[in-house]
Amino acid sequence: MAKVRALSRMIRRADAAEGRPVVAGHRGDFRFNTISALVLVAALGMGIGLQTALHLHVGEVPAKEDIALVAAGILAVAGILFALPYWATVVVAAALAWATLPILFETDLSIVAAVITLGLLIAPGIEVINQWDKIVVLRLGRFHKVRGPGPLLLLPLFDSIAGYVDTRIRVTDFSAEKSLTRDTVPVHVDALAFWMVWDPNRAVLEVQDFGQAIVLSAQTALRASIGANDLSTLLGERERLGREIQQIVDAKTNPWGITILSVEFKEILIPGELEDALSQEAQASREHAARVILGRTEAEIASSYAKAADAYRDDPTALQLRAMSMIYEGIRQKGGLVLVPSDALRSMNLGTVLAAKAHHDRTE
Repeated sequence: MAKVRALSRMIRRADAAEGRPVVAGHRGDFRFNTISALVLVAALGMGIGLQTALHLHVGEVPAKEDIALVAAGILAVAGILFALPYWATVVVAAALAWATLPILFETDLSIVAAVITLGLLIAPGIEVINQWDKIVVLRLGRFHKVRGPGPLLLLPLFDSIAGYVDTRIRVTDFSAEKSLTRDTVPVHVDALAFWMVWDPNRAVLEVQDFGQAIVLSAQTALRASIGANDLSTLLGERERLGREIQQIVDAKTNPWGITILSVEFKEILIPGELEDALSQEAQASREHAARVILGRTEAEIASSYAKAADAYRDDPTALQLRAMSMIYEGIRQKGGLVLVPSDALRSMNLGTVLAAKAHHDRTE
């Protein structure tokens, strides 16, 4: 993976040195594709057919070996154009065709060379643009127009493609490593930015690599947001901070024809030692809250008992009835043995209570 990234950086530096911005993986004056290859093959067949038809009366029909060699050469040129899609490559290929065909073959293949040259000029400029793509076309180095979607035909040698821009909503992953919060806590934050290109012309012509520019701008805004807030704010107000970062980056990218739709925090990592300390602090806080609630409950229960004692103090009959009810409920629900003082039995008339309980059980 590291080698692939290094190679990508080398390609970008080479293209930047030649003045060709890298947009959506494109580099070159055009994009040689399957349709271009088919047009080139059709030009080869047409050239060989015209050459054969015009020379039938003089007996100079090209040999099959010659035709096979010419076809192999054209296929080789198509492969080169896939790798090096530049008008300079087309000119060199056409020049080689005119220079080598009269020398390598005894038969006059000027008609084949002319048709192949025409095919080399037309084939690279034919392309079908996808629904979600926009293509920025330059003519003689200056902005000409934005094309897409649908078929595209470039003016040979004069038109070039500055970039293929995907106008769908895209997501970019960016991060801030070992950034310090306002309370000097080192954190590692991963975030996502959802964005789209609404003006391909500006995106291609105003900034060299808008994808990298978005990542760097988002990282800068994220680091600034981390440094301006405490860890507790960073953990508890992700949505608000995401909106702030989105507004900052959007203000920077709007002149480039790019809109930042949203920024979302994906993960916030803190050092393991601090994570353990925060866990212990949270556990202690929960235990403290539990003890406070328990004490408050005890106070409420004691207050209720005090009010009940005040009510029973001047009404002994009510207290006796309450005691009898408690004993009855205990016997009825648990069916166990209840021990009470003897004087309490006489005062509460427990025999009547037990008799009532037995009668109740019998009727059930």
